[in-house]
Amino acid sequence: MFKKSDNHMARNNDTDAGIHNQIAKGTVIKGDIQTDGVIRIDGTLDGSIVSKGKIVVGPTGRITGEIKCQSANISGVIDGKITVGELLSLQASAKLNGEVVTDKLSIEPGALFNANCKMGGVVKEINHGDKKKRLIEAEQTA
Repeated sequence: MFKKSDNHMARNNDTDAGIHNQIAKGTVIKGDIQTDGVIRIDGTLDGSIVSKGKIVVGPTGRITGEIKCQSANISGVIDGKITVGELLSLQASAKLNGEVVTDKLSIEPGALFNANCKMGGVVKEINHGDKKKRLIEAEQTA
């Protein structure tokens, strides 16, 4: 009846990135979420969320807390710190208050963005004392 070579059977040990989770509108979670896959929030989360994949916050979604993920598409409300490895996309209905650390940022007209933002690769601090010292050394050798 079932063959071992049948590819239509689900495997329990799948580490496929195609894992999808959804928190429905009207659902309230107080606590932390950790997932390896994609998660969509249409309800309310009061806590942190960590995903190795993408986080989608729908128009009715609201997160108060810290978010860490690979990419994010926000249409709802975020209050807190969000760290995104690749692209953070804010739709026109998005409201973001807090702190953002991301590689790339896309903001549609109409989105509310009230946050401190760090973008791009690793930001190196500028030490003005070393720069001044190098300028003096360069002038002396010229």
